[in-house]
Amino acid sequence: MKSRSIIVKGTEVSIASRHEQDYIALTDMVKNFDGGGALIEQWLKNKDTVLFLGVWEQLNNPDFNSLEFEGIRNEAGRNSFFLSAKKWIEATGAVDIHAKVTRGSPSNIDTGRLR
Repeated sequence: MKSRSIIVKGTEVSIASRHEQDYIALTDMVKNFDGGGALIEQWLKNKDTVLFLGVWEQLNNPDFNSLEFEGIRNEAGRNSFFLSAKKWIEATGAVDIHAKVTRGSPSNIDTGRLR
C-alpha cells in the first residue's frame, strides 16, 4: 500500500492508496486528542455511523453481506453494543474500511475512497 500524508491543523494524517483508491487514516486524525482511540470506538458504536457505513457498502460493494449488516444494524446503539473495524470487515465483507496493526500499536483504521 503506497502512502502519503497531509497536514490537518498541525497533525500529519496519512493517506494510503490501495487498489487505486485513497484511504485516510482515522487513527492519525484523532491521535492528538485525549482518548483518541476511544473516539473511534465510540464512532463505530454509533447507530448513525453503522447505518452510513452499511449504505455506503451496499452502494459500492457488490459482495457486501447485507444479512450480517442487518444483525449489526439491529444491535447498534445499545449500551452493550461494540463494533471494531476488524469485526465489521470480517462480518460484512466491507471494502471501504481497513484496520491494521503497525509498529506494535493498536489498530490503525483507514477509511476511504476519497474522491
